[in-house]
Amino acid sequence: MALKLEPGARLVVATHNPGKARELAAILDGRFTIVTAGDLGLGEPEETEATFSGNALLKARAAADASGLIALADDSGLSVAALDGAPGVYSARWAGPDKDFALAMRKVEERLDASGSEDLSAWFTCALALAWPRGPAVVVEGRVDGALTFPGRGDKGFGYDPIFTPEGERLTFGEMDPAAKDAMSHRARAFAKLKAAVL
Repeated sequence: MALKLEPGARLVVATHNPGKARELAAILDGRFTIVTAGDLGLGEPEETEATFSGNALLKARAAADASGLIALADDSGLSVAALDGAPGVYSARWAGPDKDFALAMRKVEERLDASGSEDLSAWFTCALALAWPRGPAVVVEGRVDGALTFPGRGDKGFGYDPIFTPEGERLTFGEMDPAAKDAMSHRARAFAKLKAAVL
């Protein structure tokens, strides 16, 4: 039997970031009642998996089992070909405890310089997991390929967006209007797969 989400269902988004919760709610077309793990006082599990899908599922499963609600979680990051896919699942950790992504972007540039490689190809991955309490789960991934741009450009978006230019585009994610980025981003591609699977 196919897993389906009924309109109006109450979902817990496995995040303590209200902005991310709003973004996820908007992409889900406002069809559901959204609460966050933070709203419910749920703890944040340690991300111990080696893949984006593994960490997204870990977070969704923890939130679903603790709340008794269907839970949605994402895990995403930047991978650089010349750095063997780093920072990858450690993308947020490269920004340190203060989430300083200027520091993280400098680290990418420094490691790339140290590698001696002229390959600037990179990609963003977003894994989304939807888990039922003590039940089944659906996990999907979206990816967008592009190239690194130094120095970074633009102050829109977040994270590594200023140093990433998607294939076929002149603007970095940091320079794009949110609607333009959302139309092509790794998160949008993952959501398209999730919608096809459960909506």
